[in-house]
Amino acid sequence: MAESLGGPEAGKRIDLRLVPVVMVTWSVALAGGFIGAAWSVALAGALTVMGGVFLVLGRRQRPSGVRARTLFATLALACVLGAAVAVHCGVSADHRENGPLAPAVAADDGVVIHVLITGSPAAVRSPGHSSDDRWMVDASLIDLRSEGSVVRGSADIVITGGDGWQNVRPGQRIRTTGTLKQARDGQSEAVLLNASSGPVVTGSGFDVRQTAADVRKGFVAAAQWLPEDPAGLLPGMVTGDTSALPESLEAAMKTTGMTHLTAVSGANCSLVLGGFILLARCFRLVRPAAGAFAACGLLSFVVMVGPDPSVLRAAVMGAVGLAALTGGLRGRSLTFLCLATTILLLLDPAMAANVGFLLSVLATLGIVLLATRIASWIPLWVPRWLAAGIAVPLSAQLLCGPVIVALQPQFTPYALIANVAAGPLVAPVTIVGTIAAPLATVLPWLAVVPIAVAGACAGMVAGLARFFAALPGAALPWAEGPIGIMAMVLSSIVTMLVVWMSLHPADVKRLVMGLHGVVIVLLERGARRRHGRLEACKVTSGRNHLWLLPKTPGPRVPRRTPSVGGKRRPPP
Repeated sequence: MAESLGGPEAGKRIDLRLVPVVMVTWSVALAGGFIGAAWSVALAGALTVMGGVFLVLGRRQRPSGVRARTLFATLALACVLGAAVAVHCGVSADHRENGPLAPAVAADDGVVIHVLITGSPAAVRSPGHSSDDRWMVDASLIDLRSEGSVVRGSADIVITGGDGWQNVRPGQRIRTTGTLKQARDGQSEAVLLNASSGPVVTGSGFDVRQTAADVRKGFVAAAQWLPEDPAGLLPGMVTGDTSALPESLEAAMKTTGMTHLTAVSGANCSLVLGGFILLARCFRLVRPAAGAFAACGLLSFVVMVGPDPSVLRAAVMGAVGLAALTGGLRGRSLTFLCLATTILLLLDPAMAANVGFLLSVLATLGIVLLATRIASWIPLWVPRWLAAGIAVPLSAQLLCGPVIVALQPQFTPYALIANVAAGPLVAPVTIVGTIAAPLATVLPWLAVVPIAVAGACAGMVAGLARFFAALPGAALPWAEGPIGIMAMVLSSIVTMLVVWMSLHPADVKRLVMGLHGVVIVLLERGARRRHGRLEACKVTSGRNHLWLLPKTPGPRVPRRTPSVGGKRRPPP
């Protein structure tokens, strides 16, 4: 039965040793974003003590109790890493509560602030404003003037402003005015600045992020000769820049569950990493050199598209998997995912509250646990690339569905079909588009051909999104809240059962016949027990069973009763 369900891969044991580590670190990081510094320090101390207790218990185990010792060692490691995350959260909370900007935030007065731009501006939607006149950008504090005092220090700031802020660049030093507000719980930034004036550039320095931003803008400009849909979708699928994406196409992709294609995620990083590995193999590089070459290529891609949480997760996952591949370790994808997730939470605990990060981890978890198994269910006469193209989006959708429904209570019945149809087009768009992006800045005339090839594939993806979005019932309402989440979990389980039953009709028939036989046996046993109880009841109660019969005619025999003295009367 195991072979029929999972194929050859189903017999392999899944390494679950790092699962408690991820669960503890994620829980601590999530809690640390909503509690103060003192509580974070107390939590770190409690976890440290628990880790020590688990180590002592593990050392006291007998040499034969290998599993118990491994369990205690795993729990001790989870507690130690959880304590490290709690310390990180405590330091961040203390910086927000007692940092250099805390007095200015408490005063709620206007400030003159000098900052260093560290990110690229992005359009945001806010109440009372259109999506084109408000911009958000990350910055770092240089100095601040408030009520005649000057404050200097280091703090991360998110600036929101109007016209003029869309032109700022990473590496620029900007002076502006505005009011400071406390960041929401769970965010890594210290404060939010609502700019009341435009940016004034006081200096500029080299920043690699500025070069990456120029590459992205050059790629958007180089693709403008394409039709409207591919011109807007191609930069989104390659670099995550959706500034030129038409609103109607964006709505169609949201309706069909294809919005993940417009954001650089793990699939893009995996394709880029695999492309660099194949290129290194073409040059006949040895395994360590090929790994280093692929790692440098992946790092360049991440710098070009920007360090998004999903991109960082995919990059770290790719680096860990690459290290395991060069070291000869294979078949431990779940271990690599747990290790990548733990590293990212240690570096930035605020990711624990990021929905995009959660979806990325769940999608990868679905691919790790279910994709190979589902692909093994598909008959061998189906090409393996097609089987993988069906199994990967299905497995990712099964685990991400409950979270997506919690965010947007809507059911998209054509999401799987649309993603499977668009799957073969994602690879050429990503690989050829990644080649065209730097060429569009350095040698624009040489980038025409790869842009045309990638643009044609992106146009077909856009056509699929519009086609499925126009079908009846493309977006159906779904229940909200916990009921909707539980309903989607049940729907995912039922979907897995239906898929297995559809691909294994012989096994289903055998199971049904076996269940039929079990029911027959149970019914026969029940019938024998009831019939046996009726036959075994043979002892009479001593009562006259003839009293129900009709009375015979004739003289009535008097009833003889003994006298009071106990002597019988003589018969008459």
